[in-house]
Amino acid sequence: MMMLEEVKAHLLNDIIPFWKNLRDDEFGGYYGYMDYDLKVDKRAVKGCILNSRITWFFANAYTLLKDESLLEEAKHGFAFMKEHCMDKENGGIFWSMKYDGTPEDTTKHTYNQAFSIYALSSYYEATHDEEALAMAKELFHIIETKCTDEIGYKEAFDKEFHEVENDKLSENGVIAEKTMNTLLHVFEAYTELYRVAKLPEVKERLEWIMDTFADKVYNPKLHRQEVFFDRNMNTILDLHSYGHDIETAWLMDRGVEVLGEKKYEEKMTPITKDLTAEIYKVAFDGHSLANECEKGVVNVHRIWWVQAETVIGFLNGWQKDPSRTEYLDAAKSEWQFIKDHVMDKRQGSEWFWEVDPSGKPYEGRPIVEPWKCPYHNGRMCFEVIRRLEGKEI
Repeated sequence: MMMLEEVKAHLLNDIIPFWKNLRDDEFGGYYGYMDYDLKVDKRAVKGCILNSRITWFFANAYTLLKDESLLEEAKHGFAFMKEHCMDKENGGIFWSMKYDGTPEDTTKHTYNQAFSIYALSSYYEATHDEEALAMAKELFHIIETKCTDEIGYKEAFDKEFHEVENDKLSENGVIAEKTMNTLLHVFEAYTELYRVAKLPEVKERLEWIMDTFADKVYNPKLHRQEVFFDRNMNTILDLHSYGHDIETAWLMDRGVEVLGEKKYEEKMTPITKDLTAEIYKVAFDGHSLANECEKGVVNVHRIWWVQAETVIGFLNGWQKDPSRTEYLDAAKSEWQFIKDHVMDKRQGSEWFWEVDPSGKPYEGRPIVEPWKCPYHNGRMCFEVIRRLEGKEI
């Protein structure tokens, strides 16, 4: 069976049914936690990122597959976002809700606002619901007026948009005032908003973000992105995030494509090719991708989202330069590793959070939690289908 057919079957038979089964018809949205033993906690916190990503997933699944049941799921997710996740008093999206839809963590994070824009833009494409587009535009305005300074995007705020410590998007023992991760996903969200609405003010910010990536985030000497920054966008940690680099490469290429400006194609393409080549060289072992390298020490865990982004990133690298057939082989090998080891074959499950380099799962990590959702693996399926439909691969 071809990779395309296998991926499509996995999307239809495994990922979509799994997330449909987590729908909460009593309190709205989707259940926020399933433990390693496949027990759903119906009273767990519902992350707003989780619910926006699920809404995004079902909206895109409907747009691709035209199955009305998927549209109903997207509408269910949108209703939860609109009725519960949005702060009707101060504007913006909360961080998380209690199981019953009341606020649990009222932090406003730029990253979270961005994922709501991402979801709302895709939902607008699927439904032509003008209210969703209006909400996306409002969140764009909030990010640009309340979450920025003269250098870039600030990160974390309280309910009234007073700046607070960025503990949610900081890791590895540092507290970062600015992060590559937030900048990347603002870019991703704005790309989607611009694609469906062609707003000139969004285009302007996409160009600004590309300039910032090229000039401050990308490190040409080390062939990587920097990850954590101080307020002035100076790097504060020697960290190479392999998963983010391969993800950034294809997301930047997608942004260039949507933007349609030759100047930015010429500026960004050498960077995305360099990131892809370096990841292939230092992080891919022939079947799967390591997590990251901090101060010269490699974390060899195979994380679910990193493996999903590896498939897309190498497929994209091959499509951008068909002479690099090793990238196509890498995408196929990574898909085989995912099938053999990352997919949880137990009835009623989905993907493991992480496995070791030989494919053995680390027991105890949840199957669903506020970050673990169908965004990465679902998107991998969408991208493989869109990129390979009609091709003999």
